[in-house]
Amino acid sequence: MKKRAFWLIISPFLLFLLVDFAFPFKVKPSYSTLVYAADGTVLHAFLNEEDKWRLYTELEEITPTLRQTILQKEDKYFYYHFGINPVSLGKAFLRNTISGKRTSGASTITMQVVRLLEPRKRTYGSKLIEMGRSLQLELHYSKDEILQLYLNLIPYGSNIEGMKSASMLYFGKPPQLLSLAEITTLTIIPNRPSSLRLGQKNAYITQERNKWLRRFGQANLFDKQVIEDAISEPLNAYRREAPKAAPHLALRLKKENKGVPIIRTTLVPNRQAQAEQMTRNYVNRLRGLNIHNAAVIVVNNQTMKVEAYVGSADFNNPYDGGQVDGIRAVRSPGSTLKPLLYAVAFDKGLITPKSAVNDVPTNFGGFEPENFDRRFNGKVTVEFALANSLNIPAVKVLQNMTPSVLIEYLKKADFQTVKKQSKDLGLSMILGGCGVTLEELTRLFASFANEGRLQGLHYTTADYKSASSSFRITNPEQRKPDPLISPESAFLITNILTQITPPDLPNNFDNTYHLPRIAWKTGTSYGKKDAWSIGYNKHYTVGVWIGNFSGMGVPELNGANIATPLLFDIFNALDYNSPTGWFKPAADLTQRKVCAESGDIPSDFCQHQILDYAIMGISPTRKCQHLKWVFTDPAAHLSYCTECLPDSGYVRKLYPSLAPELIAYNELNRIPYQRIPPHNAACTRVLEVGAPIIVSPNDGSEYFLEGQQLQLACQAANDVREVYWYVNDQLLQKANPQTPLFFTPPLGKVKISCSDDKGRNTDIKINVIAVN
Repeated sequence: MKKRAFWLIISPFLLFLLVDFAFPFKVKPSYSTLVYAADGTVLHAFLNEEDKWRLYTELEEITPTLRQTILQKEDKYFYYHFGINPVSLGKAFLRNTISGKRTSGASTITMQVVRLLEPRKRTYGSKLIEMGRSLQLELHYSKDEILQLYLNLIPYGSNIEGMKSASMLYFGKPPQLLSLAEITTLTIIPNRPSSLRLGQKNAYITQERNKWLRRFGQANLFDKQVIEDAISEPLNAYRREAPKAAPHLALRLKKENKGVPIIRTTLVPNRQAQAEQMTRNYVNRLRGLNIHNAAVIVVNNQTMKVEAYVGSADFNNPYDGGQVDGIRAVRSPGSTLKPLLYAVAFDKGLITPKSAVNDVPTNFGGFEPENFDRRFNGKVTVEFALANSLNIPAVKVLQNMTPSVLIEYLKKADFQTVKKQSKDLGLSMILGGCGVTLEELTRLFASFANEGRLQGLHYTTADYKSASSSFRITNPEQRKPDPLISPESAFLITNILTQITPPDLPNNFDNTYHLPRIAWKTGTSYGKKDAWSIGYNKHYTVGVWIGNFSGMGVPELNGANIATPLLFDIFNALDYNSPTGWFKPAADLTQRKVCAESGDIPSDFCQHQILDYAIMGISPTRKCQHLKWVFTDPAAHLSYCTECLPDSGYVRKLYPSLAPELIAYNELNRIPYQRIPPHNAACTRVLEVGAPIIVSPNDGSEYFLEGQQLQLACQAANDVREVYWYVNDQLLQKANPQTPLFFTPPLGKVKISCSDDKGRNTDIKINVIAVN
């Protein structure tokens, strides 16, 4: 008997478990996505996949007042039954049987949740299924989670579902901020969403609300004074627009976190609103120049959190591509990669800030870059070259370092397009011949502010799992600090970029006394399609891009005059006169005396010495060679090599040791310099070094000609007076080294030779093809 009784008791339970296993109750409602700011305010809300407003109510948003009100009205014994209230069920059955029709139901909150998740016709069969499903729901979910589901699913008419959706769209605030009167209003509507339409029948809704408030008072649910205050409270409910701030980031995070109803960003609301407004106003002033868009990103260097994200000047402008996210758009960087180039060169021991480099016309195997202002400066220092964004020195440093080294650093810095383009990139990449995004550049410059440590940008709070849900959100950009460059070279770059010198400083910048103390770099892409200005101090890094998403170039578009004023405005609003201090030299950075002419360790003949920074154990220690000893006759009319040096009657003098390219530049611009006297003509020795450099035509190139002539040009040493040009080993002409020649080349493979008056020779080969 006992055994039979046991099985009689346990069998229904086992049968229920079997049915539960065979027919599981799937609770997967589709929620709207809600994007929060760092302070918890709502930035942006999206419709769900069914085009409904179904905002996810978190457990902490269910206040005691809301809980008491909803339970008093819908299910007093919710926390005491197992999904079915037998007493209410019995009473309803008796009433309906006596009356012969359905006069009252016995649905618990759990049963209502089942009906909202699986709508069915209102029949007794459906009621039985609902009861079974309610038991399943109670088995797998806590009471608080079931109440949460109910509040997320109750209808409010039209496409609005859930207490939070109604609270946000009709009262403009989250549930935890609702008053008792507002909570009661939202509590009574789900039973009659058609007749009780908020914003249309507010007077009638107020009457019905007050009836329930009096019932709550009679039930002693709240104090009498609280009830009276709620009854006297006017109903200010109307349909509001859903929040739509930070649209570009909101869309991005929604796409990256599918199915996550709550996304908590790092954006600071007032900072975001300020950046959006400043960007919109600034671009409106540029429309007369045919410049229509901009993007701005603000990063907190101490936390790497993105505090403002403006993808375009106006998201709602379809004509100018307002919905394009300019922060992630791939564009040409112009000169903005130069700081990284010089930082790597510092770390490789190739240069120091005072190292000399020639800013003169140079042919890099057919690539002949020019400076932005189409002028050249002769011999300059590295820090002058970077501060003034000179192109020739940058290409020379890259050529010396090799492009592959810089490419590896850009890959390490997670430049995605550079990774894809790496096989095709060459010297032009440092002048904008590659693809980057504003996001990537801003993260790179933030590493300069963080002692060379590269860190991912944080768009959401650290990986979190809501205490009230199973939804987990991750930040794909979050990563541990990764040393990109040394703290020493980061300081050197910062020190150089802090200098306020043209062309990075806007022309005629009126409010110079409002210049923020920042390090910044500008860039302008080829064809004037992109204007960049990226700056940083200890606290923030700000990236600005201005241009047209269509790719249309504008003559007036450049980083200094167009992008930098907006950068300055944002910094002045963001962190003017920042109290966070300034950058200090790193531990292994020292100062030493160098020759002002070369930037190298002074030799005995270096009379002018200056201080320069150096990285201990890394920076070059070569001796200065800007002058060299030359044997001449007493009148300095002839020079001698060691082969033809006479026994007496000669002197030793110092002469500038100039590169051929600098000599050519001086000759072309009639800049006086000290020339070495011509070599002793009676000497028969052929020198092995210093042969002429043929800069035109380009060695190994193909030329498609239709009756045109080719230019012959070379660069020769300081003591060369004449050069001899040969074509296919036949003398073409004798000429001055700085005088270009033109000739009509034969078809096919052509050998071109250039010999100087010392007998030194250089050969190149080209291929000439006729154009039909």
